[in-house]
Amino acid sequence: MFRAQMEHLSDRYRVIAYDHRGQGQSEVTSNGYDMDTLTEDAVALLDGLGVERCHFAGLSMGGFVAMRMAIRYPKRIQSLILLETSAQAEPRENVPRYRLLNTIVRIFGTGAVKKPVMKIMFGESFLQDESRQELRQQWGRELTSNKRSITRAVQGVIDRAAVPADQLATIKCPTLIIVGEEDVATVPDKAEYMARHIPEAELVRIPRAGHTSTVEEPQLINQALALFLRLAD
Repeated sequence: MFRAQMEHLSDRYRVIAYDHRGQGQSEVTSNGYDMDTLTEDAVALLDGLGVERCHFAGLSMGGFVAMRMAIRYPKRIQSLILLETSAQAEPRENVPRYRLLNTIVRIFGTGAVKKPVMKIMFGESFLQDESRQELRQQWGRELTSNKRSITRAVQGVIDRAAVPADQLATIKCPTLIIVGEEDVATVPDKAEYMARHIPEAELVRIPRAGHTSTVEEPQLINQALALFLRLAD
């Protein structure tokens, strides 16, 4: 999801990308998918790599972790980049649908939910753009390549606790909040809420992008990151 950003930034930074537990190339564990444990995973990774302080960027679940990192381990975070994420708990109206999709995956596998999940992960501009059909097909394959155990991570997202406003107010590092204007998973109102409560946070809205803005509008994301990081260094 961050390939375009890694390529853009790797000439100036040491760029580290990792998969949360139970996803991608990381081990599938029987438990530990709550946001508190995932935050400790991130700290342990930094320790293992000998990284004392970093710019921490997180998209969606990564953002849930990033906020907790900045609140609990402020000395480790030089700046915070929150993309397509929320400090609030999952909206009640989303929960039944996400639980149903999770149940379908457990029974039938990820291919059975490809169409509805694509509509959650990407904005309409991306989904309807004929010139990006090949890229859509690639991401359809990425989504359906997930193991059925991905439901453990999804359940962690569904059940996550909110980050209270008074805790957001303790975040003192430079913070960039990015949201796609077509994001239906964490709608722009969620980004505006974070921007109101994190001191001096900068909010950037990305046109024509949904919940996976790093893929949908990589150049706009790269521009926003490069400008922010020059000021945050």
